[in-house]
Amino acid sequence: MLSGGNTKTFRKILTNREPIVARKTKQLVSIFAAIGAVSALAACNSRESEEKADQLEQSADQVRDSADEAADSMENKADQLDTRVDGVDSGAEQSLENQADAVRESGDAKADAIEDKADEVRDAGT
Repeated sequence: MLSGGNTKTFRKILTNREPIVARKTKQLVSIFAAIGAVSALAACNSRESEEKADQLEQSADQVRDSADEAADSMENKADQLDTRVDGVDSGAEQSLENQADAVRESGDAKADAIEDKADEVRDAGT
């Protein structure tokens, strides 16, 4: 049996235990609420980053397509400059084809840089 002093100690332990459990429960609820808020914020940022990255990739596609169209047009003009089908390009035709190649390469480089930026935006959002 418990003596008088031990009974008081035992009651004290039982009465103090409930507030500890309640405090721990409140702490856990607060922690889970904070985790939920951070997750929601991260999802929002991730979605915004994904949308911005998609827009950048569309811009890169437009830059590349525009450069290809300009280069194709230049190559068609170059072909019209040399009417002979002898397998030898005239100087003017070769010069225009070289310029078309430069336009295409420049467009590809710009598009690649935009795509790299899109990757950075996408990576930063995750």
